[in-house]
Amino acid sequence: MKKTIYTAICAVAALSLGSCSDFLDKKSTAYDSDGFYESDAGISDGVTATYRLVPYDQNWAVPQAVMQDVYCPYSMQDEENNTISAGGGLNPDHSYVKSYWSGHWAIVARANNVLSGAKISFDELFDPNADASATYKRRYCEALALRDYAYYNLVQAYGDIPFFPEAVTPDQYTEPRHDKKEITDYIINELTQIGEAEILPWEPEQLGRIGNGMVWNLVARWALLAGSHDFGGEGQAYFAKAAAAAQKVMDHHGLATEFNDLFTHEGQAKTATRNEILWEYSYTNESSVIRTHKMRYGHTSRTAGGSSVRFPSPMIAAVFECKDGLRIDESPLYDPTKPFMNRDPRFRHTILMHGDTMWFNGGNSAIEINVYDKTSRQYPNPRQKGKWYSYTNLDVTGTSSSCAHNGIGMLWNKYNEDLSEGFSDCTIDLIVMRAAEAYLTYAEAKIELNQLDQTVYDAINKVRRRAHMPDFDPARQGDQDKMRQIVRRERKVELAMEGVLLTDFRRWKIGDLLNAGPFYGQPIPEIRWTGLTKADMPTFKKTPRHDLNDIPDYSAVADKYTSRDLKRFWADRFMWWPIPRTDLDRNPNLTNPEGY
Repeated sequence: MKKTIYTAICAVAALSLGSCSDFLDKKSTAYDSDGFYESDAGISDGVTATYRLVPYDQNWAVPQAVMQDVYCPYSMQDEENNTISAGGGLNPDHSYVKSYWSGHWAIVARANNVLSGAKISFDELFDPNADASATYKRRYCEALALRDYAYYNLVQAYGDIPFFPEAVTPDQYTEPRHDKKEITDYIINELTQIGEAEILPWEPEQLGRIGNGMVWNLVARWALLAGSHDFGGEGQAYFAKAAAAAQKVMDHHGLATEFNDLFTHEGQAKTATRNEILWEYSYTNESSVIRTHKMRYGHTSRTAGGSSVRFPSPMIAAVFECKDGLRIDESPLYDPTKPFMNRDPRFRHTILMHGDTMWFNGGNSAIEINVYDKTSRQYPNPRQKGKWYSYTNLDVTGTSSSCAHNGIGMLWNKYNEDLSEGFSDCTIDLIVMRAAEAYLTYAEAKIELNQLDQTVYDAINKVRRRAHMPDFDPARQGDQDKMRQIVRRERKVELAMEGVLLTDFRRWKIGDLLNAGPFYGQPIPEIRWTGLTKADMPTFKKTPRHDLNDIPDYSAVADKYTSRDLKRFWADRFMWWPIPRTDLDRNPNLTNPEGY
């Protein structure tokens, strides 16, 4: 296994990595001669090097935490049948499967090297007489949390994996998979001790660093994963741990005043927004060290100069309620000819579609998104009086991937409303964890425990109210399945493209429902949106699993909409990703589920 980890380190080191805040941009300090990681400066530099590996490039300068949601049916990529949740590309040789595996093992290896070289042990963290400063202990805990975050991503994707609490030794080269429950219990216990000791501050000392809120949210993620998959038949006990950990976060972290403040430079500087953000990948545009990402570039219209290679799917777009709090098939406000009107405000902060206006070029230009015509309208300077003018619509006339060519008619918009910079090289911080997730995790865990009380209802409604949505229908209270439906709906619309939906759809075991047929996108050119009627909209089957999970069904109106990804399917083995073939070849004791 050591060879595998070293290979992973080399692979990741070759990537162009984003950076967290100014503490990652400083030159390394000198180490003392007593040991590489035995001084405050030494362990700080070792942890900084570990942070640098976390936002590794999963796809052309786009960090893993963002790309993760592209691997589930709530999003899709430019190539047909390439969403790896649906079988077509899910195999041991897939480049994303391999880079996800190697990228996270590189984090584990780097963190374990720091921890193994430290002058204190885990138990000495809690000893006030230990020969270590408060700063030293904080850095030790940061290394642990980074490693345990990487392990979480590995376990949620691959299930049983090799497990190394310490740096790898030669006799572990052929380590087999370890039971995911054993790994989960070890890490939850470790993180819980750190969280209870409050060695890390609730408000991190620098942007991009880990605080105690991140630690407890990570505990909640681990426990929610284990509860949903019923590890060891102890699902209820894990749900209780998830609720308790999420409560710790809620006790110290509130919500930003406005939803979209979370995704702009100006908004992220506000005190209330800072309080919600538990951990982010923090970037800088300082001239001395320019570290950027291209997340927005891949989500942007070709006409506006983007690459347009990742798109929302109808599986997520149809879930956003109308502003009256009703699903689109239940609300009189829903108009199929203008599906972006009268919707949950988070819809337009998350998704853009035909007929919407997209601002770009630092807020100095705008286009009207058009997926049908060779020309569209552009506005040269929205800050001055002027007129729209006709402009070549590259989404239609170009030969590359676009929201038009790919038959979707929609674009991701989260983070794209920041007008302080262009979208090709962005420095806006990308959120990995925030308190709204903890509120919804608390609610989901309590619902699974069937502990339906006012704290559950309040947690969900606080998230909804912040988005300027009405409280959910109180008739749902006391009904476990109806409460499951509303909290799952909230997780989808609140946290889309923030790295949790891949785990969620597998936790809820709905891969077969989401991948049962093709994706449907924009109406066919002969009809366009304007030619639709009230009857030309998806329905939501009233079978228990379909309705519970808000699965839109286009079968009755399939002739009205474009379709793609016709070969999507689901098999039981897709619940866990396959370990890359290169690692199977190195270690004969690693095996994949039957069928890979």
